[in-house]
Amino acid sequence: MSLPTPGRRAALVTALHLALAGVGVLALPVKAQQVFRVTTIPEEAATEQVRKFTPLAQYLERTLGMKVEFTPVSDYPAAVEALVNKKVDLVWFGGFTHVQAQLRSGGKIVPIAQREEDTQFRSVFIAKTDSGIKTLADMKGKQVSFGSPSSTSGHLMPRSNLLDAGINPEKDFRRIAYSGAHDATIASVVSGKVDAAALDITVWRKFVAENKVDTKAVDVFFTTPPFFNYNWSVHADMPAAMRERVTKALLDLSTATPEGAEILRLNRATRYIPTKADNYKGLEAAGRSAGLI
Repeated sequence: MSLPTPGRRAALVTALHLALAGVGVLALPVKAQQVFRVTTIPEEAATEQVRKFTPLAQYLERTLGMKVEFTPVSDYPAAVEALVNKKVDLVWFGGFTHVQAQLRSGGKIVPIAQREEDTQFRSVFIAKTDSGIKTLADMKGKQVSFGSPSSTSGHLMPRSNLLDAGINPEKDFRRIAYSGAHDATIASVVSGKVDAAALDITVWRKFVAENKVDTKAVDVFFTTPPFFNYNWSVHADMPAAMRERVTKALLDLSTATPEGAEILRLNRATRYIPTKADNYKGLEAAGRSAGLI
């Protein structure tokens, strides 16, 4: 039998390498890159949410050693459904949306961290300074805006305080509007679309600090008592080791580093601290009392 020519031997070797490579590909399939998915309730415009949370996503990507994607959602219920159905891994919830997610999931949502500020959170009511509105009672017969119906500081707690003051929004206000986000709430008062509105105190303070609102024209006339609010939550089905890594990453953020200081500034936080589901039982009770649950 004649031996293959040098050219034919090379062709055979190449074919053998390709065949072995093919076997290797079949035997060792390429594993898809794991992606850690993050979203938040849309408390402000989507562009602002991206600006605020992209640096945090980049920090988590480096700290966790995996690709992290931050994607805004269209409304508060979408954030709830995303975590309940495990379409995302980590969500920035308001206190009330956390409660809604807990109820929707049958208790499968785990709050892991909150800002220190969220232990003593407040809502503010604002109106034009020449409107004559100085107290909650002065809002009767007026057009009033809340934020999202699912917002803690933009709806639930303001409504709860109104009810405690003997004011029924549906009966006592001329019209109720829902802006969908705190920045839009401020705009609705500034533009005169409504007479008064309620929102997150930290968003109000940010707008004042950045000179985005003239407090000689529009200002706070009532501030609520404190309550627990926002947190970062995960699904109970997340492996315990991963939950611990994510929690540690959030708690390790510090103003002592340039990266940590920038992330905390954008998140309107001094630092993140541990939290627990029991902290939000008061909001669940307020939601039931206000007829929102």
